Amino acid sequence: MTETGKMTPDLSVKIAGVELKNPVMTCSGTFGSGEEYSEFVDLNGLGAVVTKGIASEPWNGNPTPRVCEVTGGMLNAIGLQGPGIDVFVKRDIPFLRQYDTKISVNICGHTIEDYIDVTERLADQPVDMLEINISCPNVHEGGKAFGQDPAMVQKVTEAVKRVAKQPVIMKLTPNVTDITEIARAAEAGGADALSLINTLTGMKIDIHRRSFVLANKTGGMSGPAIKPVAVRMVYQTARAVKVPVIGMGGIACADDAIEFLLAGASAVAVGTANFIDPYVTAEIVDGIRDYMLRYGVERVTDLVGAVRG
Repeated sequence: MTETGKMTPDLSVKIAGVELKNPVMTCSGTFGSGEEYSEFVDLNGLGAVVTKGIASEPWNGNPTPRVCEVTGGMLNAIGLQGPGIDVFVKRDIPFLRQYDTKISVNICGHTIEDYIDVTERLADQPVDMLEINISCPNVHEGGKAFGQDPAMVQKVTEAVKRVAKQPVIMKLTPNVTDITEIARAAEAGGADALSLINTLTGMKIDIHRRSFVLANKTGGMSGPAIKPVAVRMVYQTARAVKVPVIGMGGIACADDAIEFLLAGASAVAVGTANFIDPYVTAEIVDGIRDYMLRYGVERVTDLVGAVRG
């Protein structure tokens, strides 16, 4: 309580031993590495900034067009374009370290060796968490995503954990039959936390040109339309594992974020909404605080998994 007797909500959360001042993070690929959004959002006010996907070498991504709008969201086939680990370490980490927020580095790769390489090169860097994107295509398995095979999920997780100096968050794809099977495999491999969901695979066809809108034909669907799927998968996963879950998928306001918390997420990540409203992450932090004041919730952790029934 403050001196005036008004409750001061505690928004802090812990993910794998890392304390965040609040549960609001950014989604990889939607916030760059923070610099382009820093003129709109005070990065000091975020629980964590999750960087764009970082690979061992620069990735060019897919041919254009690679983004299109769909009802209730968007499709993207960017292909994880990025500058690679060397540029990231030299340019992006020093920028983010200026701010009082946690840094979670999203790591991508086409082989297990790729993941290991980036993880090892980040071992002595001042970053707080590693998020492993296992929706990447496994070139040794004909392009099938690492995250679609439980045995491969456990194998990748174990390989990364052997060399990681920071907590490891495995980012799960929703493009599977049973999300809990994948979640348990990641936990068995030693994951410190899980984040989900990544994008759903979708497609759009231009009926006038009778051609695919995206050069890649398919893309990852994100935005409000996928939120009910994401909430369901977060709920199932949180009940299936003991490690913390970070929920994402269609979060556009504080109400959406709170829904994920009630479903069992210990923190949330905001993605596509950043493209529509660059202020949205800060607004969601404020909205969660207002909700806690309205309902007399002292600690945001009291909301986690508190859905009834």
